[in-house]
Amino acid sequence: MRYHFKIHREGKKYWAQGVELDGCFTQADSIEDLAANMEEALNLFLDEPADSSAVFSDSRPLLKGRNIISVPVEPKIAFAMQVRQSRLRRKLTQHEAATKLGMKNLYSYQRLESSKTANPELTTLMRIKKAFPEFSADLVLG
Repeated sequence: MRYHFKIHREGKKYWAQGVELDGCFTQADSIEDLAANMEEALNLFLDEPADSSAVFSDSRPLLKGRNIISVPVEPKIAFAMQVRQSRLRRKLTQHEAATKLGMKNLYSYQRLESSKTANPELTTLMRIKKAFPEFSADLVLG
């Protein structure tokens, strides 16, 4: 999964704004530092708390243009975000999503929505794909 940033230069400093994600910004003194800051800003922006109801725009296929940079999302963050976004788009509670996935308790589902604890087994991935057909392992893996 990748999102795009538009890079701007003001004097000797640089700043970048997320193209698909309103409110995702970063800045730096050098273009090298800006590249690292864009990755950090993107991952922090997408790593929402589990109780968040924010629905993000989907990443777009590779955008081309002047000063447009494609930035990868860390796989664990991409996975947790995709699970959460799939649930939110269907207007399900975490409990309803856990039931839909055949999970015995809410805690097991909540772990999937956290980048710090998400580490699903293949059988869980298959249940996620069946319950949320739009879920894409290709996006998670980049």
